[in-house]
Amino acid sequence: MSNRITAKLLAEFIGTFSFVFIGAGTAAVVGDGVGLPGIAAIALAHGFTIMAFAFAYGSVSGGHMNPAVTVGVLAAGAMSAGEAIGYIVSQLIGGVAGALLLRTVLGGAGTGLGLPALAHNLALGATSLTITPAAGFMIEAVLAFFLVTVVLGTAVAGRAGSLAPLAIGMTLTFNILMGGALTGAPFNPARALGPMVATGNFSDAWLYLTAPIVGAIVAALLHTGLARLAQEGMAAAEPGNAAQTPAE
Repeated sequence: MSNRITAKLLAEFIGTFSFVFIGAGTAAVVGDGVGLPGIAAIALAHGFTIMAFAFAYGSVSGGHMNPAVTVGVLAAGAMSAGEAIGYIVSQLIGGVAGALLLRTVLGGAGTGLGLPALAHNLALGATSLTITPAAGFMIEAVLAFFLVTVVLGTAVAGRAGSLAPLAIGMTLTFNILMGGALTGAPFNPARALGPMVATGNFSDAWLYLTAPIVGAIVAALLHTGLARLAQEGMAAAEPGNAAQTPAE
């Protein structure tokens, strides 16, 4: 294994480890039923962590720290399948390691160790809301779609330059503000799997592991489709490439 790929895999491991330890740790410390201020704290913890480590490791590995992001980058043709598999394995191991350390630190004090869960009888004004697995799947897929769209449009396409981690961190934050109370909003298989392994609770694991991948693939297909349309539009606009109309 070359030093270059070793550095990439280590960066993905450390980044995902830190993301789960801090993000899930904040969710565990804040606990459930704390309302918008608690959700805002959890969202900012995740957003700032991903932003910081994307700045730190973006030049090394791209700073994915999420198997869904890696699948999206792979589907967009921006990395090889072998490299993507290595990234995903490193991310999953990092997520589990972060959650296990969190369990060691918090013991039984952590509320679920940041385990994601679908909302049941969530109070919304005068009514209550229960998120079904189908609705939860759609929410997780859409949130992953937003994140991967931003990653592909900024970090991969290079449109945001050195500010790509800021855009990614902001996207993560507002995603959790919207979906945190509904699904826990991991939209990241590594972030979801870590607390599941640490607690032994695999409720709705299929949803949290597959929905972000679906959202990521849709984002990649849309990204490549839009890029192709843009290239065709630029080619058609070049002098001499305009369609010739028949003489009247």
